[in-house]
Amino acid sequence: MVDILGGRHLVTRKGAAVEAEAALQNKVVALYFAAARCGPSRDFTQLLCDFYTALVAAARRPAPFEVVFVSADDSSQEMLNFMRELHGTWLALPFHDPYRHELRKRYNVTAIPKLVIVKQNGEVITNKGRKQIRERGLACFQDWAEAADIFQNFCG
Repeated sequence: MVDILGGRHLVTRKGAAVEAEAALQNKVVALYFAAARCGPSRDFTQLLCDFYTALVAAARRPAPFEVVFVSADDSSQEMLNFMRELHGTWLALPFHDPYRHELRKRYNVTAIPKLVIVKQNGEVITNKGRKQIRERGLACFQDWAEAADIFQNFCG
């Protein structure tokens, strides 16, 4: 993720800042474009949370997967409330970071929710992460890890 998020800070749902490079190194990264006001986003967020929790529990530390939430909310407060209410322990691009808009353009996000799975260099593995999780559950992660060429420490 050095290519697209290098030098940036991400935030936890508790508001703590994290360096993107350190947090995302050797991981398959899922860019999650969503908003609290969107019913389908709220529905899928619970499924993504369950997927993330199960995947992290099945992996030896550190888990080779990370979600980065890219908010389409109308305010930072709306984003934080959504994160605290429904999100897993994943990371987010800060609301006031204008890079959110650049990522939407780069990954051609025209509707939400959208889950784009990317390699460390930002290259797309799939832009159908949401569909794959719904249809295949944890089984889709192995394909993503192989496509990403990361060290795999997943037990599933």
